[in-house]
Amino acid sequence: MGTPLLRVDGLTKRYTRGLLQPEVTFSLAADFTIEGPGVIGVMGPNGSGKTTLFELITGSNLPTRGRVLVNGQDIHAVRTLERDRLAIHYHQSYQVRSFKRTKPAFLMEHAMTPSPLVHLFDEPQFNTQDGYIGFMLDFFRRLRRESRLVFLCLHPNEPFHIDILRESCERFIFVDRGQLTHAASFDALLEDARVQTYLGRLAPATRAVR
Repeated sequence: MGTPLLRVDGLTKRYTRGLLQPEVTFSLAADFTIEGPGVIGVMGPNGSGKTTLFELITGSNLPTRGRVLVNGQDIHAVRTLERDRLAIHYHQSYQVRSFKRTKPAFLMEHAMTPSPLVHLFDEPQFNTQDGYIGFMLDFFRRLRRESRLVFLCLHPNEPFHIDILRESCERFIFVDRGQLTHAASFDALLEDARVQTYLGRLAPATRAVR
C-alpha cells in the first residue's frame, strides 16, 4: 500500500489549569488512518473536541503528544505559512483558521504539496433558501474526485442536516468528551446509544429512513 493520505498517530491534547499541581480540564485522544480520498462526517456535542481535532489536523494547535501526517509529512514540522497547502480548516462561515508561529521558518520544512489535500469544514452555515446546499454538495464531490479528503462537521438541528450527512459522507466519526468513535455508515453510527441521545428528537426520523 502507498502512503496514507492522513495519519493521526497517537495524538493527544490536554488542557490544564494550575501551575504547582496542574489539573487536566479537558483531554482529546485520536489515533486513526485514512488511506485515500473520501468525505468523512463528524458529529458530537458542543465542547466535545471536534474543533480541537480539526485544529490539530491543520497544525493551528500543538498536540501534547503524537503526530499528524498528511501524505506522509508531519504538518507540525511544516512552515506555518505553508501548512494550508497540506490541510485547511474552514470554520463556520468559511473563515480560514489562523496559525501561531512556534519556530522560525528557516528551522521548518517546506510543504511538499502546492494545494491542500485535506479540507475540514467546521459547522458550515447551510441555508435552504438560496441553493447553497447544492453548491456545497457538488463542491465536496469535486474535491473527492480530485483525490482530496473532506471532513464535514455538522451539529444537526434540522432533518435536512441528516440528509446532507447521509448523502455526502462515506464514513463517520462521533466525538464525545474527547474520545472518537468511528463508524463505516450512518446506520452503524446510530447503533451507539450516545449518538441517539445526542440527536434527540431527530433520532426517530433517522431510523425511519433506513
